[in-house]
Amino acid sequence: MTPKSDRRFGMAVDMVACVGCSACVIACRDENDVPEGHSRRWVMEVVRGRFPELTAEVWSDCCQHCDNPPCVTSCPTGASHVHKATGTTQVHKEMCTGCKACVASCPYGARYIHPKGYIDKCTLCVHRLERGDNTACEAVCPTSAIVVGDLDDPNSEISRVIRTRRFKQQKLDAGTKPRFFLLQ
Repeated sequence: MTPKSDRRFGMAVDMVACVGCSACVIACRDENDVPEGHSRRWVMEVVRGRFPELTAEVWSDCCQHCDNPPCVTSCPTGASHVHKATGTTQVHKEMCTGCKACVASCPYGARYIHPKGYIDKCTLCVHRLERGDNTACEAVCPTSAIVVGDLDDPNSEISRVIRTRRFKQQKLDAGTKPRFFLLQ
């Protein structure tokens, strides 16, 4: 069972506003010193249909910071854990043995093996959230397509957009209860 946190931070990405520019990917790499060839976030593009009747969806994607994170329960050392203050899923790199149990259990492909041997992933910029700042990806998005906030606060912007917009979530059948919302 995942321990209860003080708050439940999540992310919403507006698929109408997202243009797939990758500014969020670059900001994340810079902010978190992500090594070349690796990424904590990425841009997805899904094209459906047959020419000339095609539809496309574009969005920035990352760790879903689940309410029921299998990466936490599968970690044998406790390196993967839920951050008490924000409810985000984190990795204590000094405790991580690089066994890859969390990588295998994540249905979203959100983790990678850092060249130094530990598992790394999106932290939802918890260091910035603790200071009251926006995440690096949210701060740099030129179309304001990324919204991060406390899902338990009914007055937060993320709660407002989830109440007022249609959205979808990925791989709900995995039972992870993701906190990542794709606004339509």
